[in-house]
Amino acid sequence: MRYGEKEIAEFDIEKDLEIWPNKFERDYVIKITLPEFSCLCPRSGYPDFATIYLEYTPDKWVVELKAIKLYINSFRDKHISHEESANVIYETLQNKLKPKYMKIIADFNPRGNVHTVIEIDSEKVEKKG
Repeated sequence: MRYGEKEIAEFDIEKDLEIWPNKFERDYVIKITLPEFSCLCPRSGYPDFATIYLEYTPDKWVVELKAIKLYINSFRDKHISHEESANVIYETLQNKLKPKYMKIIADFNPRGNVHTVIEIDSEKVEKKG
């Protein structure tokens, strides 16, 4: 197993999703694009591919970029639906970072004539939740 495969296979959300203190009190927006997300369809086992767009306004914590890359890559061998993967990513980052605002968009590549986009926005979730 190569070192990158090993890092992904052994990724532990509790110890490996590194977060750093936010050194700034002002509000600002961090936008991260992760264009190589992949997972496996829970029904067929076929691969699904997506671009994940993360946007957040940090409070006390920011996510380290290599850690978010490894976290996203850890989905590649998981049998998980589009909706579940987007919600798992949102909940994980919401619980770890506790940002002032966060939005996740999971834009899945079309397969079988279906194009799926999952959007979770903390302002909309808070209002309805």
